[in-house]
Amino acid sequence: MGKKTTHKFKAEVSQLLDILVHSLYTNKEIFLRELVSNASDALEKVRFKSTSEGSEDTVTPEIRISANEEAGTVTITDTGVGMTREELMRNIGTIAHSGTAELTRMAKEGKESLDSLIGRFGVGFYSVYMVADEVTVTTRSIEEDAKPVKWISDGKNDYKLQELEEDVARGTTIEVKLTEEMKSRFANEAALKNIIKKHSNFINFPIYVGEEKVNTVTALWREPKFQIKDEQYAEFYKFLTYDSEDPFDTLHTSVDAPVQFNALMFIPKTDEDPFGMGRENRGLDLYVRRVLIEKQNKDLLPEYLGFVKGVVDTEDLPLNISRETLQDNVLIRKISSTLVKQVLGHLEKMAKDNAERYDEFWHSHGTIFKAGYMDFLNKDKFSSLVRFNSSAKDDAKGLTSFTDYISRAKEGQKEIYYAYGPSREALGLSPYLEVFRRKGIEVLYLYEPIDEFVMDAVRDVDGFTLVSAEHADMAKLDQFESLEKEEKPEALSDDQQTTLDKLMARIKETLGDAVTEVKSSKRLSNSPVCLANPDGNVTSSMDKIMRVVSKDTSIPQKVLEINPDHALVRNMITIFEKDENDPFIDQAANQLYESALLLEGYLTDPHALVGRVQDLLTKSSGWYVKSGE
Repeated sequence: MGKKTTHKFKAEVSQLLDILVHSLYTNKEIFLRELVSNASDALEKVRFKSTSEGSEDTVTPEIRISANEEAGTVTITDTGVGMTREELMRNIGTIAHSGTAELTRMAKEGKESLDSLIGRFGVGFYSVYMVADEVTVTTRSIEEDAKPVKWISDGKNDYKLQELEEDVARGTTIEVKLTEEMKSRFANEAALKNIIKKHSNFINFPIYVGEEKVNTVTALWREPKFQIKDEQYAEFYKFLTYDSEDPFDTLHTSVDAPVQFNALMFIPKTDEDPFGMGRENRGLDLYVRRVLIEKQNKDLLPEYLGFVKGVVDTEDLPLNISRETLQDNVLIRKISSTLVKQVLGHLEKMAKDNAERYDEFWHSHGTIFKAGYMDFLNKDKFSSLVRFNSSAKDDAKGLTSFTDYISRAKEGQKEIYYAYGPSREALGLSPYLEVFRRKGIEVLYLYEPIDEFVMDAVRDVDGFTLVSAEHADMAKLDQFESLEKEEKPEALSDDQQTTLDKLMARIKETLGDAVTEVKSSKRLSNSPVCLANPDGNVTSSMDKIMRVVSKDTSIPQKVLEINPDHALVRNMITIFEKDENDPFIDQAANQLYESALLLEGYLTDPHALVGRVQDLLTKSSGWYVKSGE
């Protein structure tokens, strides 16, 4: 047995170890991740040495982990390069060769979380002292004639070094004597397997816990694409997401610049978030050199691409970077920017090559995707990918793009018209759209509140302005011929026009402050009246959204537009000519106003409207009976 020597830690190393051990750092299980990562690095060095020297290594590369519940120990063994006495002192006796005082100061001041400090300064090994009373490292270097060395320390003040005379296999064995508190947590193989599967599942070398190989799933994102079959992608997707279905689509990419990373991303077949939990249940798993850094990182892809599942693995980040630091990391922002472009480019290609397949994607994930209206950097790509139902389609499932709409636009038309409604049926009956139906001008149908924000953000596409049908310029619509000859009544005489003006003034007087104005309309054909926003800027649907946000339950003041060619209005003109005080005028004014409110979704108390309808039906049925006698 060689001579045993004792070496004191530098003062700042002792301080750091004290801070580590007595910190509030809760994720103590990462000690195993750090030791496995070190073992993996040692095995990689053997592989590199063999390749560069053209020699063949006869030792099987592996990592073995065992637990002794009775002794309260965990042992990690690798068949890697091992260390000489000098390397052991250099790598473990001091911390990262420099910066220790700075590290200690930062840890003391609490300016940065400990999980970001570990690893950044090369102190991953020392995380073991969060769970250990004593650690023994036994190692033999791959270098010829290197003697085995043993290193023992309680992580407080000093460490003991001893060269061994007995034969020890090449590589490194670390025996961790757990504290009393940690024995129940880590001195059992089941717990160790769970930690490996969580943090180190894709390490490139076999990891055994006891006799069982734990990391059985290949890091598929690191494999050449041409070698991978669809079944392998599907198997990996199911392992990753617990989805029972195969993925709808797969995007496997390898990037060298501006940041080096591999990514394997999947689009599920269906939206798996029926209860709106997507904000939390989204994100790509972030790995550094096959080691999991963060599950479901929220910064790699924006929320509107939250339906994408998968992993990103980079060489360029430090292994143990904290979540807080990740959010401010320039490399993460560069990776994110590249990933967004790749996903959007992939969707653009799908939309171009197979419209039916893209429609399938849209029906599953379109609602989430529409939140991308806030991504101004990718506005053009977003605009080309967004889809809506349309009056040109036969049913509510039919989709159209802005480009499709433009291809069908009438000669001289430079607007894309849209309208919001609760359903296709409701929009088919909307008074605002009568002029569009009459002239055969396509209108995009919006069914969800977010659609309004999309239109507001996009504003124009290829020289076409997005305009709400409600705010359409009638002068522009007048240039287009009606599809069929309109059967209008004779134009109003001057006397009738004068009576109509008086009638509208009377209706305004009857309704009082409920409306801002009563005026003649050019847009209506089948409906007697409609309501319009007085400012002409905010649509009725957007007004509703704003009222919900501000918790305003009042009925807004609007403009009441009257259709002078409607039979009911013509009858009211005749009645008004005979008797300006006929009670039917006031009754009809209130009825028309409340009916318009009902269509707009503002009428909360329908009692008066129903009572009036019943009264009118009673009277009209009496007139009908009398005329038949």
